[in-house]
Amino acid sequence: MKPIMGFDSHQTPSLSPPEEDELMMDINTTPLIDVMLVLLIMLIITIPAQLHAVNLDMPVTSAAPPPSPPQVIRIDIDASSVISWNGQALVDRAALQAQLAQATLLQPQPELHIRSHPQAKYEATAAVLAGAQRQGLNKLGILGTEKFGN
Repeated sequence: MKPIMGFDSHQTPSLSPPEEDELMMDINTTPLIDVMLVLLIMLIITIPAQLHAVNLDMPVTSAAPPPSPPQVIRIDIDASSVISWNGQALVDRAALQAQLAQATLLQPQPELHIRSHPQAKYEATAAVLAGAQRQGLNKLGILGTEKFGN
């Protein structure tokens, strides 16, 4: 009797290599994987397209016109610290406060563009800023600051 798979006739392990080719006892999985891939592709193709859609509740927009841009009020302070409202010189600080009070009534709130001369006193600029803050006007822009750069 010939030894089988490295064992002799007494079923003791032998140190010599087997004399015959061994049988491979593993399953060949390549055809199995091929069949599974084909089935997966067929499943993906046959899924209805409506299952891929996501339903969203989109907000309904009104066809309202865009808001009108706010009025721009130009406040200039010249070299002698005289305050001008849209090109017209104001007599005193009371006139400035009256103009700012009228500006608060406008809807939408106007933008104040403040331009100060480099030689003007800071007191005049501070008076305009403080008056606008007291009246609740918060859309301010200070123009001409490039003159005060380094």
